[in-house]
Amino acid sequence: MLDKIALLLLIVGGVNWGLVGLFEFDLVSFIFGGQTAVLSRLVYVLVAISAIWCISLFFKENEMVEAH
Repeated sequence: MLDKIALLLLIVGGVNWGLVGLFEFDLVSFIFGGQTAVLSRLVYVLVAISAIWCISLFFKENEMVEAH
């Protein structure tokens, strides 16, 4: 479950960076009141923590569940 939340936050961060790169539009700061707003900074920090968490996914064994 935590892996999926981290992946979702990375997708949000990736889309946000794509918008910044293509259109100079920061969706997170637009929604939460500017780049220095507390909520925007919280989202940025959560995306960064998610990225660090997802590094561990490179070292996890493939966990397959067999359906019976």
